[in-house]
Amino acid sequence: MLTTALAATAAMVSLVFAFMTHERWLVKRRPYERTWTLALGSFCVGALALAWGSAAGWSSASFRLFYLFGAIVNVPLLAVGQLELVSSRTWVRHVRPAVIAAAVFSGGVLAATPLKAAIPTDRLPQGKEVFGVAPRLLAGVASAGGALVVFGGALYSLVSMLRRRRAGGGVPGRRVGGTALIALGTIILSASGSLNKRFGEMTAFAITLTAGVIVLFLGFLISTLSPRVTKAATPNLPNPSNPSNTHSAESRLRSEQVAPDNLAGG
Repeated sequence: MLTTALAATAAMVSLVFAFMTHERWLVKRRPYERTWTLALGSFCVGALALAWGSAAGWSSASFRLFYLFGAIVNVPLLAVGQLELVSSRTWVRHVRPAVIAAAVFSGGVLAATPLKAAIPTDRLPQGKEVFGVAPRLLAGVASAGGALVVFGGALYSLVSMLRRRRAGGGVPGRRVGGTALIALGTIILSASGSLNKRFGEMTAFAITLTAGVIVLFLGFLISTLSPRVTKAATPNLPNPSNPSNTHSAESRLRSEQVAPDNLAGG
């Protein structure tokens, strides 16, 4: 019951997150927002497969769907979005089609790979229990390599922004905090191995998936918040019909003009 609720929460957050990045891509056409939309859609499908398997019992279909979108496809797409965000080099634009092609290839491998053993209906099995070498190799390379790129890109952005702030570059603090949260979310998503021993395989995936997606979402929201626009104070202009008001306004203006000279000379 806990796993189903957590997985459903992760799916809803991922879906809202995906709609937001897609809407921003439609407006500004920035490549990394389109790629993040694909990545978050993969997170959503993986979370829905986890909720399906935990609620109705695991089957070949639900486990293959979860393994594809929850262990192979999602993190590499997030990594491509990170590359598109931090680099404008020509070779980066060719990475997304390559990763999408690899995802399609991985889907074919999972669909064609026979199961070594029956899938237990009451728990999420490990890949080595039911799959041969190929699906497990794809999952290992995709999750480890993708997480390394996402975390490295976020760390690079964070260090660059901190250097610009120290040099007086005026980088907003919200962008620094949001980038730090994105790096933290990646760490959480990669922490399922250490949680498996304490909570069990299925609950560990649900916890890390939900927490990681929420932290990534918060990082995105914080780093993309529009700065608050404050209304400029309206000067108290002299009223010609009121001589006393004119005299007081002129006195204030003279004092304001003298004040900077006093400060400079002091």
